[in-house]
Amino acid sequence: MEPSYGQIVTTSAASQIADQLQQAIMDGRLKVDERLPTEEELAAQFGVSRPTVREALKRLAARHLIRSRRGPTGGTFVTGPSPEELATSLGTSVTLLVATGGVSLEEMATARLEMEAVCCRLAAQNRTDMHLAALEAEIAQQRTASLSDQDFCASDVRFHRTIVDAAGNALLRFLMNAVVEALMPVSNMIIFRVRDRKEIVAHHETLLAALRDRDGEAAVAALGGLVRYIRAQYEKAEEARKAARP
Repeated sequence: MEPSYGQIVTTSAASQIADQLQQAIMDGRLKVDERLPTEEELAAQFGVSRPTVREALKRLAARHLIRSRRGPTGGTFVTGPSPEELATSLGTSVTLLVATGGVSLEEMATARLEMEAVCCRLAAQNRTDMHLAALEAEIAQQRTASLSDQDFCASDVRFHRTIVDAAGNALLRFLMNAVVEALMPVSNMIIFRVRDRKEIVAHHETLLAALRDRDGEAAVAALGGLVRYIRAQYEKAEEARKAARP
């Protein structure tokens, strides 16, 4: 039985069609791996032109909800978006928000502190020896004086990604992708000229010690010290930027 859809008005028809098809996927009327009707059939169902349907399908493809397959058994099929794809999309959106001024530096610091604090508490309970070893390895690399700024930033991201992984919560891991994979690289780009690497490493060492002791509150306190330091570097970077203006 074909899913039924509401009437489409003339404005934003493609958007409405995409939204109705998405809703059909979300509520189970359209199943993963189910083949959609052809463009011609969808156009007849919705009472619109084929180009309008084609635009709606492009929107669904951009949301990773459908895929196309060629050949005798080809067509357009419903697909379940992978967590990795969704996380990447979320991270890209957050990066764009920061780049366009939609998120302030203070909001970045606050969001990171509050969200990663939850991960620190859970990581203190759930971390394994493998997580501790990974954190130790990143700190050892960060102590290397010859390490480039780019590689230091990459190690910084991996350090905090490991804490998120140690929390053992799939939804937090997805949500924290916006912080670790998007906000942290932006943050590092802003402060890398004014920060002291040794200071960053010292905070990482304190955080590692708290996780080793399974002390969640000490881990949150260590994270708070790190974020306060980063906030101070934001101010220094802003002062340096203003001073460099002609």
